[in-house]
Amino acid sequence: MSIKDFHTDNFYHERPRDESHAGEALDPDHVAEYLRQHPDFFIDYENVLPDLVLPHHTGEHAISLVERQVSVLRSRNRDVRNRLNRLLETARDNDRLFQKTQKLVLAILDQRSVEGTVDAVESSLRDDYQVDVCKVLLFDASSLAAAQTSIGALLNTRQPTCGHLRPQEIGFLFAGASQPVRSAAVMPIARGNDILGMLAIGSFDPDYYRSGMGTMFLTYIADVLNRTLPRCSQPTG
Repeated sequence: MSIKDFHTDNFYHERPRDESHAGEALDPDHVAEYLRQHPDFFIDYENVLPDLVLPHHTGEHAISLVERQVSVLRSRNRDVRNRLNRLLETARDNDRLFQKTQKLVLAILDQRSVEGTVDAVESSLRDDYQVDVCKVLLFDASSLAAAQTSIGALLNTRQPTCGHLRPQEIGFLFAGASQPVRSAAVMPIARGNDILGMLAIGSFDPDYYRSGMGTMFLTYIADVLNRTLPRCSQPTG
């Protein structure tokens, strides 16, 4: 075959078109998934970018894909910053709580008498934690019997209780308060089977202490007291 007999029509063959999907609309979900799996798609097809139009979130005008991407990244950045700020504030709150708790525990350990221990706890709760009302009630055999009559349900749980208490419980725990106590957090001080007393913290705000709130601090202080009080000397006279 000579060159003159070699026709381009015989050499260049047009690829047959697949008519099976002609006229069918592409599934947007498939397109989106493809772009996720090929994040570098627009590097090879950057000429497509100018043809893409996205509505501005205000609806006033259209923006490019790059502008939209920048807007999304800025929004995500703000969300991350806000979450980070909340975490930092929580960490600072926890640090302040730890310092106050450390100061309270060390003050309890420094005491040699029951009266000194009670005073250290109540003073710290009032001055450092700024609670409205606080009481450390200690019981002997006779006073425990009286307490069972008024706050037996709180004592016998051996667990912390937060929220609204019954009037007779409020009256027993916070007698002499300058204002009505409308919500409280209380924890029995117990060692083994013996109930030594009750740690009670009250608020004039009815919503300050609520059922279901965290009670780790209250439980911890009660645990410290149930280990230190038996070693303290009893008041004389």
